[in-house]
Amino acid sequence: MTAMRLYVNIDHVATVRQARRTDEPDPVEAALRCEAAGADGITAHLREDRRHIQDDDVLRLAEQVRTVLNLELATSEEIVALACRLRPFQATLVPERREEVTTEGGLDLGHNLDRLHAVIDRLSAAGCRVSLFIDPTLESVDRARALGVPAVELHTGRFARAWPNPAAPLAQLVASARRARELGMAVHAGHGLTYRNVQPVAAIAEIEELNIGHSIVSRSVLTGIGPAVQEMHQLIRAARAD
Repeated sequence: MTAMRLYVNIDHVATVRQARRTDEPDPVEAALRCEAAGADGITAHLREDRRHIQDDDVLRLAEQVRTVLNLELATSEEIVALACRLRPFQATLVPERREEVTTEGGLDLGHNLDRLHAVIDRLSAAGCRVSLFIDPTLESVDRARALGVPAVELHTGRFARAWPNPAAPLAQLVASARRARELGMAVHAGHGLTYRNVQPVAAIAEIEELNIGHSIVSRSVLTGIGPAVQEMHQLIRAARAD
């Protein structure tokens, strides 16, 4: 079984900072410490409402991240333009609603595809590897393939909410991951994954990358961010070894 990459989402380091509108904790410093602890990549979501990550954070991440930067973004013109200018290794397109606490589901790939097509083309032309954050259904996987993207990220929220009895959503993740791989796309996963529930998802052979943020940042409050990243990595490696 191939090794799995762990990308650490540092959004909620910025959430703590924004609670006081000050300069600490610095999400860029957190990103560098995550890399030093073994993270394979750094993920950050520049939301339209700027509730956590700010434009300057993305500028500094693009300059200082030494692994790879995965920028999550909606199709907002100004954010797409910034991504095209900074050219992160990966651009993951996600849905956004202002009233949501966190991303509640995958992209709607059944409507208003002209804008999505245009953004995918622009990001690809800028040199970004484009991934779509989608619900783990065969229909969504097929529609993502029709859009021509090289990668998809499966939304694991339903699996996480069903824990500790996630048999049905886990089966859905397995089937969707297999379909995506059969169609030639790289398969990533994330949302709601924790130290308690990560291993069944990490054990899915077709998934090659996990994006995990809130649980690692939460654990780091108690243990420090280096040990928090290392502990998650150990759980993932153990799942892949079984």
